[in-house]
Amino acid sequence: MAMAEIRSLNGTMLTLDDETLDELCAGIRGEIIVAGQEAYDDTRQIWNAMIDRRPGVIVRCSGTADVRHAVRFARSRNLLVSVRGAGHNIAGKSLADEALLIDLSAMHSVQVDPERRIATVGPGATLGDLDHEAQQYGLAVPVGINSTTGVGGLTLGGGFGWISRKHGLTIDNLIAAEVVTADGERLRCDAHQHPDLFWAIRGGGGNFGIVTSFEFRLHAVGPMVMSGPVVYPYDQARDVLHAYRSVCKDNPDELTVWAVIRDAPPLPFLDPQDHGKLSLIIVALYNGPMDAGEKALATLRELGEPIADGFAPHPFIAFQQAFDPLLTPGARNYWKSHNFASLSDELIDMLVEYGGKLPSPQSEIFLAQLGGQINRVASDATAYPHRDVEFVMNVHTRWDDVGDDRACIAWAREFFDATKPMATGGVYVNFISEDEERVDGAYGGNYARLAQVKAQYDPENFFRVNQNIAPG
Repeated sequence: MAMAEIRSLNGTMLTLDDETLDELCAGIRGEIIVAGQEAYDDTRQIWNAMIDRRPGVIVRCSGTADVRHAVRFARSRNLLVSVRGAGHNIAGKSLADEALLIDLSAMHSVQVDPERRIATVGPGATLGDLDHEAQQYGLAVPVGINSTTGVGGLTLGGGFGWISRKHGLTIDNLIAAEVVTADGERLRCDAHQHPDLFWAIRGGGGNFGIVTSFEFRLHAVGPMVMSGPVVYPYDQARDVLHAYRSVCKDNPDELTVWAVIRDAPPLPFLDPQDHGKLSLIIVALYNGPMDAGEKALATLRELGEPIADGFAPHPFIAFQQAFDPLLTPGARNYWKSHNFASLSDELIDMLVEYGGKLPSPQSEIFLAQLGGQINRVASDATAYPHRDVEFVMNVHTRWDDVGDDRACIAWAREFFDATKPMATGGVYVNFISEDEERVDGAYGGNYARLAQVKAQYDPENFFRVNQNIAPG
């Protein structure tokens, strides 16, 4: 194996010779990959094509023992480490140049106990992996909306999606976790064992260790759910958003409704002449009996005069994958995000104005409805503090040509600044882009306690390639 250049925690460069790499290999059942090997470039690719970083060494772990050995090896040499699950983080925090990358993507097992309604999930599993296994029994964990997202990163940041208003955030359904700490020890944490660590990993990101196993509570969902999009022409956007705001105030927990401004994708029920036209798309899922769902979604057909109606019974697992074609890897992505307690008239005006000048055909603005069971949890019960938020806005700028970087990023920043006065000041940590320093906004009043937990479990800030919480 070729020698590897790698960075230390103090910034100096070190050379790992053959003998040192052999020592690393001796404790690993998975793979060791360095620059120049055939698998190197494919392995270091992540979802967001704007992120192009070159780790010094990649350790593709096959189990917890591999993770522990990699941590101890890096710690003994004071090496910079990054940790990758499924590689979906928008800011690319799974990669750092010249770091030792601990790659968990091969640890993607999912085991479901349908009697106890518990799922045990590996850190490299995707939402699709989890849904596939759980839906065999008509069960699900509240997770996100893109099946290629990693369960690990989503969970460590909080996690919300179509069934969260009924069943809470992903972290609200986390029963226990196995964590490898900065000294290479393996700990099980739950409400009774290392409860401070268990509190911190529920929203605090990868600051406290490497989670090598998640244990989730499962809920009965589907297998069929009333769901789908209804498409409105953009000249109705302002009126429909006002009506959307009113409807959302009265939604039962079973009903989740999101609003998306984007060029209409080639939906099979949409007239081809409307493909690519700027539209307001109302997307909903009813997590309950089909007849009740039909009645609940009927109201959403009456917010204006739609040009297409896709509300129908769908397999839950299929709806979880419905937006995958719009979120494939390999594009350039830049996000800006705000939390809102309500949708003011001024905010709706801003949405319509900036939605009318999207900078690329793949870009979109989405409003995700939260509330319900999410907000019945105390703000200090988990590291994720945003229990007063009713809507999360993600300004999702997406394009292919590097020449469009400046225009797309400038539009997102301008829109973000224009809507800042209406926002809570908080932000969902998983939506923070590469160039932002908003960790305080992600954790609010929980930051000081998180810093204390960091000081207990990682006092030297070994795990620092993340939305970092300094030991305090």
